[in-house]
Amino acid sequence: MTAEAAESKKTGLQRLREPFAEHQISTKPQPTKKDNPKGRCPECGGWHGLPAIHLSYVGHAALTDRLLECDEHWTWEPLSYGPDGLPMIDQSGGMWIKLTVCGLTRLGYGDAQGKTGPDAMKERIGDALRNAAMRFGAALDLWHKGDLHGSQNDDDESAGSGAQGKSPKLATLASAKKGGETPDAPVDMAIVEQMNSTDSVPELVKIMSGLTKEQKAAVNETFNRRMGELKKAA
Repeated sequence: MTAEAAESKKTGLQRLREPFAEHQISTKPQPTKKDNPKGRCPECGGWHGLPAIHLSYVGHAALTDRLLECDEHWTWEPLSYGPDGLPMIDQSGGMWIKLTVCGLTRLGYGDAQGKTGPDAMKERIGDALRNAAMRFGAALDLWHKGDLHGSQNDDDESAGSGAQGKSPKLATLASAKKGGETPDAPVDMAIVEQMNSTDSVPELVKIMSGLTKEQKAAVNETFNRRMGELKKAA
């Protein structure tokens, strides 16, 4: 690394906001409905329910590496503890945490993504760390599910990698058609599909928490309806 490059490299909280490299970004399919028929996905090649949205995310190892780059002494702790002295798990199976980086503390929420047993707590922790780190700006473009800062032209949008610019995987429904919508459905439609497909209150809350003010207003009716359905079914 040259002296100029080293000097220009961002540190601390600024480094946390830097886009992640493409090789640090993973994707996972999320069927638009729980009972969608399974098939070979033309986008990822996997075998899962179709149609599906492909969500981009940063894994636990990549996020931990970035946190250490920003602050070797970063810490996290549960927001509260139960009578047994262990981290408090709420009625929905989720956990609130406090993440401290460079002396600044922010909250995050994570759930076990349907897992049980020993892996459930590890999943909650990783999920909560990603959620809390997002409050610092980590992988913010991925959480936004679209083009966060705007693109200069259509070519820039189509060339987005997920961490930089617009990600087609986040902004569209993969191989989906509903009510005349083309596979390149608006991002708000993708959010609605996510809310309709989840059977988890924590996951529904997490989807809503990652939206902009304008997006929340657009899908608020869907959120309230789905929340009522899930609570009634519980």
